[in-house]
Amino acid sequence: MLASTRASSKAAPAESATSEMKLRFHKAKAPQARQFIASPAISPNKRRNESGETRLAFFPIRTMLNHSMAKLLRYLLPLVVLGVGYLVYAQFSVKEEPKARVRHKRPPIEAETTVLARTDFRVTLNSQGVVRPHNETSLTSRVSGRIMKISPVFESGSFFKKDAILVELDPSDFLAAVSGSEARLARAEASLAQEEARAKQSLLDWNDLGYTEPPTELVLRKPQLKEAKANVKAAQAELSDTTRDLERTKIIAPYAGRVKERLVGLGQSVGPSTNLGDIFSTDFAEVRISLSARELPHVILPNNPDDSPIPVTLTDALAKENPQSWQGSIVRTEGILDEKSRKLFVIARVDDPFGLNSEINGPLRVGQPIRATLKGEPIKNVFVIPRENLRRPNEVILVEPVEMKLHRVVVDPVWTDEHSLVVRKGLTEGWHLVTKRLINAPEGARVTLVDPNGDDDEKAVSAPAETKPKT
Repeated sequence: MLASTRASSKAAPAESATSEMKLRFHKAKAPQARQFIASPAISPNKRRNESGETRLAFFPIRTMLNHSMAKLLRYLLPLVVLGVGYLVYAQFSVKEEPKARVRHKRPPIEAETTVLARTDFRVTLNSQGVVRPHNETSLTSRVSGRIMKISPVFESGSFFKKDAILVELDPSDFLAAVSGSEARLARAEASLAQEEARAKQSLLDWNDLGYTEPPTELVLRKPQLKEAKANVKAAQAELSDTTRDLERTKIIAPYAGRVKERLVGLGQSVGPSTNLGDIFSTDFAEVRISLSARELPHVILPNNPDDSPIPVTLTDALAKENPQSWQGSIVRTEGILDEKSRKLFVIARVDDPFGLNSEINGPLRVGQPIRATLKGEPIKNVFVIPRENLRRPNEVILVEPVEMKLHRVVVDPVWTDEHSLVVRKGLTEGWHLVTKRLINAPEGARVTLVDPNGDDDEKAVSAPAETKPKT
């Protein structure tokens, strides 16, 4: 009770004071109010003792402070953000000075090499072609008739000799024609003999009659003699024709050869335009080989009949293992470049392709594809680089023998084949050609030459690599 009484006694004066201050604040003007508020009406001790009064008296001051702080923050905050941003930019924009690299001396590269030296290179030309016969004939009959006999050698694939009878026609009609021609010739000869006798008798009669003037041609029967002689010649020509037709009933081989295909049968009637079969000669075969414009300068071809032939080796293109080969010779050229490929075709000849009169590895058949290899003229004073020693297309790795530095060189070959490149310029004799592929081969790297047998060359010079290969 005592405590509550004391609290109520203290609250009553406080409430009265507060009401009095509110009344004075509303009646006063604004400057007076600010002046009144600025002057402390209550001492600090009193503010501590009378808490309610203090809060009401300084309420306008706190509001003004809040407005002032808001304005101050409105101007200071962008400046603070800019300052912080500048500090961050200055902190991260400063680049650290790069640390000095410590270069380590690379060990020399071990390489297997061979010394470059000039030599003479014999060009080998490779081409291909198809075997064809020297002579190929479609066999036909020159007379009409019925086939009475076919020779056993007139079969597909059979060999025959020159002048062999391949097919015989029925000769009955031709024999009758020959007999009629012989009879007409006999009559013409008899008529001629009679006219000759009459001419002699006419001359005798002319002389016996005592005529002094020479006898005329009619007296001597010269026109009749001419007619009789003409009849004899006509009969002889007719007999010759019928005899020749009789001989043509036998189809004779024009040369020694082989039958490609027979097209007729026994008892078949044929005429002059009927193809009896195809045959070809076997004395020698030919191969048409093409040479490109790049290859022509490296070979001397026979252009005239008196030029010496060029040896050529022909290999079977169908056999994959152990192909047969034949020796031949290039005997002539066609003399005309092909319009599409711009290649020159040469003719190679192989004697006795079937081995009928000589011993050969095997028969060279017509239509067989072959590979041709011939030796060309040598290219003198050049470098020969094996293809397995190339780093890239037409690029080699060389070692300068004095400073022992690697150099990459791109070469311009004058001749290439499947095994090597032939170079005339761009390389220096005495330099080393790297023969074993290197994993890392930078330009100017130091090199130690390695003996393939295991002995290393310990010479490795670390001078700069300005030396370039001389042309």
